[in-house]
Amino acid sequence: MPGLREEVAPGGFPWESVAWLLRMAVAVVFLYASADKIIHPQAFAGIVRDYRLLPEALVNLTALWLPWFELVLGLCLYTGLWSRAAVLLSFGLLAAFFAAIVFNYARGLNVACGCFTSSPEEAAPMLWYMGRDALLLCLPLAAWEAQNRADSRDGALLP
Repeated sequence: MPGLREEVAPGGFPWESVAWLLRMAVAVVFLYASADKIIHPQAFAGIVRDYRLLPEALVNLTALWLPWFELVLGLCLYTGLWSRAAVLLSFGLLAAFFAAIVFNYARGLNVACGCFTSSPEEAAPMLWYMGRDALLLCLPLAAWEAQNRADSRDGALLP
């Protein structure tokens, strides 16, 4: 019917579905990452302190708001609310985490990541954290690109 969007052409790639799956993967990462840190803010403050990147006055504040920001970001990604902004912010946050880990590795510090737990006993080699975070950093980039492709295809189909 004229004026209605056409369905995906046979053989067309389902970019919208790929974008959704990637967005859900990023949402799960942030929702899971926030849980233990919200429950144990004092332990997470110790990990933030161990990074030696912030002045002491900002350590507790960061340990309190960062997990809640991760939770809200995860919920936005999961629900699709402000999904473009949430994908962009998730990339920025993951990039900041990656930079902090690389910076500490360059300084010779081996600190607990604090990515998914507030327990300092869960420390792994910094190279492991850098590799994992580099892969996680690819998720929002891929979600952004898939959404762009879905949007450009949809725009081309409109009358």
